[in-house]
Amino acid sequence: SSLPAYITVGLPDNAVRESRERVSAAIKNSGFLFPPKKITVNLAPASIKKEGAAFDLPVAIGLLTATGQVASSNSKNIVLLGELALDGILRSIKGALPIASTLADKNVDALILPRENAAEAAMVEGLDVFPVSSLREAVSFLNGDVNIEPFNVDPDELFNVASTYPIDFSDVKGQEQAKRALEIAAAGGHNALMIGPPGSGKTMLAKRLPTILPNLSQDEALETTKIYSVAGLLPPNQPLLAVRPFRNPHHTVSNAGLIGGGQVPRPGEVSLAHKGVLFLDELPEFNKSVLEVLRQPIEDGEITITRTKLTLTFPANFILMAAMNPCPCGFFGHPTRECRCSVTQVQKYLSHISGPLLDRIDIQIEAPAVEYSELSKLESGEASELIRARVIDARAIQTERFQHQKTISVNAD
Repeated sequence: SSLPAYITVGLPDNAVRESRERVSAAIKNSGFLFPPKKITVNLAPASIKKEGAAFDLPVAIGLLTATGQVASSNSKNIVLLGELALDGILRSIKGALPIASTLADKNVDALILPRENAAEAAMVEGLDVFPVSSLREAVSFLNGDVNIEPFNVDPDELFNVASTYPIDFSDVKGQEQAKRALEIAAAGGHNALMIGPPGSGKTMLAKRLPTILPNLSQDEALETTKIYSVAGLLPPNQPLLAVRPFRNPHHTVSNAGLIGGGQVPRPGEVSLAHKGVLFLDELPEFNKSVLEVLRQPIEDGEITITRTKLTLTFPANFILMAAMNPCPCGFFGHPTRECRCSVTQVQKYLSHISGPLLDRIDIQIEAPAVEYSELSKLESGEASELIRARVIDARAIQTERFQHQKTISVNAD
């Protein structure tokens, strides 16, 4: 008897509120009847803010079930996720892996979701994952008109394929002292700071630090992948990240970009570097307030972000690798180039980095300039695999040393 209307309640954000247009268009364009009645979509529990477009498919199926177009008896203990295009095609969502992991713990039988997300969700054991491409296919499956086999992946095969690095320490010529210092940093889990003129290879060395860290275990790889899944940063056709992440934010990064944040908090660079390396190039150029917020994650290995309606804790256990010039022009102490900076300028430049932050950096490395004449003579450096083997041996000694300490596993702790 009431006029047609579509109301969404339960703290929806804009993306959820706009789902009514996507859902109604997708239902009509897929050949189903959209009920010309008053519709109330209730997102429970009402006290938690809902965000994202993953509610589109379950809302559409709920409407079609309520109007008898989907057999309700077939949709028990099944979870649906997916964003709908106006023509009823399903688009990928963020966070499929952590959602699937939680569902497996809640004894849910099956998960229906977009085909692009099937591989990451299928890495979770104890949950049948059914990939669908459209609303029509989801309805046909729920009504028993088509049979879809559960999506299977081999986690071991995925892990082996994804666990190789495209770069190697053998690319680095010279800088033996800096390489030795990075090996010690990798072995003990230490934060490090490299100081040297432009072109001395600081960034090249830092990028190769993950390649000499012990390989990720499968559990660690899943943990890292979950963070990238939530952030929507998983590369296409790569459902598992099996190498240690390397994050290199620009010095103009904001507090929220570095530690995470936003109205609905998202993981920041410190969390995207979890189990890997966070590299801050040109350290004194970073905003001082941005550097100060690094203290908590460096100390605790996690970051807690509080907003009005929720508090979230993201993992942030990383090695901090920083690099800087010795002075603003970069050539203080250079053997052949003249420094143009005054003593006051050098002191002001160095004072950008606070004492409390420096206290959390265990190793300071000098990376002197290497002249082209020397580089052209030098042979290729030692391979990452050989250095990594020594790092793993050193970690084994530390594991034995700290076996009775609950909170300490490496020297840096």
